[in-house]
Amino acid sequence: MTTDVHVRDLRYFVTVAEELHFTRAAERLYVSQPALSKQIRALERQLGVELLRRDRHSVALTAAGTALLPHARQVLEAWARGAAAMEQARAAQRSTLVVGMSTSPGRGGLLPAIRSRFTSAHPEAAVRLRQVSWEDPSAGLADGDADVAYVWLPLPDQERYAWIVVAEEPRHVALPESHPLAARSEVDFTDLADEPFLALPESAGPLRDYWLALDERAGRPPRIGAEIASTEETYEALVPGLGVCLVAAGNVPLLTLGGVVTRPVHGVDPSRYALAWRKEDRRPLVRGYARACRQVTDGEGGR
Repeated sequence: MTTDVHVRDLRYFVTVAEELHFTRAAERLYVSQPALSKQIRALERQLGVELLRRDRHSVALTAAGTALLPHARQVLEAWARGAAAMEQARAAQRSTLVVGMSTSPGRGGLLPAIRSRFTSAHPEAAVRLRQVSWEDPSAGLADGDADVAYVWLPLPDQERYAWIVVAEEPRHVALPESHPLAARSEVDFTDLADEPFLALPESAGPLRDYWLALDERAGRPPRIGAEIASTEETYEALVPGLGVCLVAAGNVPLLTLGGVVTRPVHGVDPSRYALAWRKEDRRPLVRGYARACRQVTDGEGGR
């Protein structure tokens, strides 16, 4: 038996073993179900043993799979600890805090105020901002590219994170100025339900569903006019009328650049913008930035 097994393959196996369902496991891993099935088969060929017995109705561990599972978990946990220790050593060496964001916080000078408090408490630290596509709703937290991040809630795998809500804002609808609903001062969501919507990439998970207002549609699927992964793409899709989209009130100025108008929407919950970090990350710079954020927001909305 070869021992050259990739950590990724063990993660795939453990996830399927926990779910005993390939589709649910694929959703957790953000991969396609066929790709996951192919990778598991490749792992079984490499090990020379069947790990999972599947038919059209069920998935079950074989004796070999049951034997491998606890050891695979140990390997993944050890690797996670090693990766975290390596990242902590690297961060401590350079004393740099990476702040991820997909949308600029803006909002009355929030970012400068937090940064000022943070640098006052940690004058030795450097702060680096990292702009991230909307394809990653965690703004770099999930893969470790960011230490803290400004994100929209809800987050995928939100049990991994702690956060402080820094803004709670009503949602507006952005639409071409030639749209019939643009003549109104306010819009009910029921009047938008049949409109084509601009959607975040599927990798955004629950955040895509949130901005499509799935909870307010009473089970009716949305019409997707186009997918967008940045403010610029959103504006370029709005102007020719490819669709409409919901937008937080604080982001309205980013889209109303000419040819696009926004109107308040009744019947949808307000949006929540938050500073988030990984729960297990106890580094002083991470905790210090969160503390500065909490001081600026006066502790409101913290989790």
